[in-house]
Amino acid sequence: MLVLILNLFALRHIPRFHLIDYLILGLFIYLILYAILPIGAQGFFGRLSSLKSISFYFVVYFAGRLFDPKKVYINKYFSFFILLAIGAAIVLIIELVTHTPLQFRSGYFDYVYYFFNLDADGPYGIAVTFHSDSGYTRFASFYTNPLEHAIGSVLAMAIILALFTDDNNKLRITNLGIVGLCATALSIIFALSRAPLASYCLVIYVYALITKRKLIVNTIHVCFAIGAAYVIYLFAQFENNHTGLIAVLLNTIDFSDPSSVGHLIQWTEGIISIAQHPLGLGLGTSGVVGASLNENVGGENQFIIMGVQAGLIAVFLDLAIFILFIRISYKWINLLKGKERKLCIAVFLIKVGFFISTLTSELESSSYLSYMNWFLSGLLIAVIMQTRPPQTLPAYDH
Repeated sequence: MLVLILNLFALRHIPRFHLIDYLILGLFIYLILYAILPIGAQGFFGRLSSLKSISFYFVVYFAGRLFDPKKVYINKYFSFFILLAIGAAIVLIIELVTHTPLQFRSGYFDYVYYFFNLDADGPYGIAVTFHSDSGYTRFASFYTNPLEHAIGSVLAMAIILALFTDDNNKLRITNLGIVGLCATALSIIFALSRAPLASYCLVIYVYALITKRKLIVNTIHVCFAIGAAYVIYLFAQFENNHTGLIAVLLNTIDFSDPSSVGHLIQWTEGIISIAQHPLGLGLGTSGVVGASLNENVGGENQFIIMGVQAGLIAVFLDLAIFILFIRISYKWINLLKGKERKLCIAVFLIKVGFFISTLTSELESSSYLSYMNWFLSGLLIAVIMQTRPPQTLPAYDH
């Protein structure tokens, strides 16, 4: 908020607005109306708390949007993400040696209980998220939970690939970058979170496509074909005595494990609620705030959580913003040079990598992931609006 205020005071003229700016402002104003008007069962302060939870990233976006891109040292700040990934891996190694997640010794569970009214114990407690259904321990390093740890690794991978890719699509990676890549791989493996693991692989695949690395693309195709054939073979055995990671894989595909069933139940409840109340139930009826008040309806999907609270209009706006960012950042990868191109590649890969996780969680509830994602997104639009576009581009791609 302070960065946004300082940027507003530093403005010398009114900036040109992009279509995405209008969409984000429109959604933000729409959600503010839901917070001000007596809509839903939550009180005024409950609605304000929910508004902050689902829309504060708009403020972060405009903090980046109104920032002067020329004053941002992309290489320097992207290097900090690598150091953070390496630090997370070091903490993870300590956790592996002691076989105990840091959160079990740091008082984290007491913190979330007193400040967010979330229990650690019980079948739906926070402590359960540190144990997979197959019996393996999931590690979160210094993040709040294994899911955030895993998605943070996806974010770091996207930034590392963008940082060391030059204008000719050559990957000129340094020793620090190699260590960072190894750190993200270690983190994504031991976080044992399925959606981010799929996103991690997707980021590598999409990066290979946009940089025209046919060997990597063909290798992924072959590995996928072999993996699919093996999975079909396992299902064709009609046996249910698999254990370990094989059991995790099969149970994920056929939605037979408790976690997958929980996702299906939450999605179904949310979709039914949206169908019955297309204008929403009001802020605070789903997501983090709803869970803390034990009045949660639906969930496990960022768009469903938005729809349950604010209706179909908010869902369409949210989806439009997400899809437009992917489309526009992809289009501008080959139109920008230098640090601006690195920023563009990073935003594109982050959006692609985050998409799967938005379908299985409330991604915006993580301050670190949300703020980094949207600040960089705003910074990219600032770059685009300061660059003279080719005449062949649509008006909103200025």
